[in-house]
Amino acid sequence: MSSPIAPRVQPPVPTRTILATIGLLLATALLLYIVVETRQIITWCVVGAFFAVALAPVVGLVQRRVFGGKRRSLATLLVFLVAFLLLAALVTAFAVPLTQEGTKVAGQLPQIIDDARNGRGPIGDLLERTNALQWVQDNQDKISNFASGLTTPAKGVLGGIASGVTGLVTIIVLAYLMVLEGPKIVDGFTNLFAPATGTRIRRVATDCAKSVTGYLSGNLLISVVCGVLTFIVLEIAGVPFAGLIALFVGIVDLVPLVGATIGGVVAVVAGFIHSVPAGIAVLVFFLVYQQLENHLLQPLVFARTVKVNPLTVIIAILVAVELAGILGALLAIPAASIIQVVLRDVWDHRRGQLKDEPTLGEQRDPALAPHERTDAGATSGSTTAR
Repeated sequence: MSSPIAPRVQPPVPTRTILATIGLLLATALLLYIVVETRQIITWCVVGAFFAVALAPVVGLVQRRVFGGKRRSLATLLVFLVAFLLLAALVTAFAVPLTQEGTKVAGQLPQIIDDARNGRGPIGDLLERTNALQWVQDNQDKISNFASGLTTPAKGVLGGIASGVTGLVTIIVLAYLMVLEGPKIVDGFTNLFAPATGTRIRRVATDCAKSVTGYLSGNLLISVVCGVLTFIVLEIAGVPFAGLIALFVGIVDLVPLVGATIGGVVAVVAGFIHSVPAGIAVLVFFLVYQQLENHLLQPLVFARTVKVNPLTVIIAILVAVELAGILGALLAIPAASIIQVVLRDVWDHRRGQLKDEPTLGEQRDPALAPHERTDAGATSGSTTAR
């Protein structure tokens, strides 16, 4: 008679393993807490790195062409100074006409209000046609209460403006330092790896920088197209301040998907204030143009400059907007392009060795494995001998 099989006794979990697991959980929780508490600083660093990667090729070009490959600090200062002057000129081109026209409107405001009350002028005619004047007269108490409530969050608005200015200055300083110290950081990082791996990391980083630069150039091109077409439509419709409105539309169009909508609302309102036919014409233009930009122009331009499939562009933007709002929309396309570059490099490396050509773009000459290259060379040699 056989003896019963004794049950297997599980060995106790070592105390060191338990403590290590608890330590990892605590470290993960601490890391998540730090990320949540410093999310604004992390956002500034990400945006600064984005602009640093975009401006680094320009700094390198100026350093080679102007300073003979030396004096990177002067080249960086020159590029950032030119970029700052261009930004100041853009702000001036927008702010000065706005201030001048705002002063004129403020001087004419009593007459405009009187004309609106009596149904005269473009605003009065619009109010008369839409029965808005009657609605305002019937709801004067509600409008007064709403207007008085707008003064309550003034402190929060001022705080937001101060925070925005601080963030902008911080981003500029971070981008400047990243561009200035970028080569040293890259050299120090790649020296931690074997020479072949370091070369691979450098090539992939170069491709990523090209993708970011391509995104910026493509986005600027689309904004210029939008601004020019808006100016032409507003000028033909006879809408006042066509240049100023078109400049605003071009600036906000830098935001993918929703930028044209924001600018279009302002342009359509200006068109209806001028006249109903002008407003309808501008509205039809933006309805058509936004569809063409979102589904044709933007994917086509980004597919050529960032080398990303149009479907990938739209999906990346939608996902990034859901995760991070406007900032996600701005960074979605270069992020998708960077991921694509890394995945292509991994694929090439698994199939053979590093390609001579950058991995950015369509892969037309895939890398071969070592034994495949040897067989190909032998075949070619035998064919030549015959």
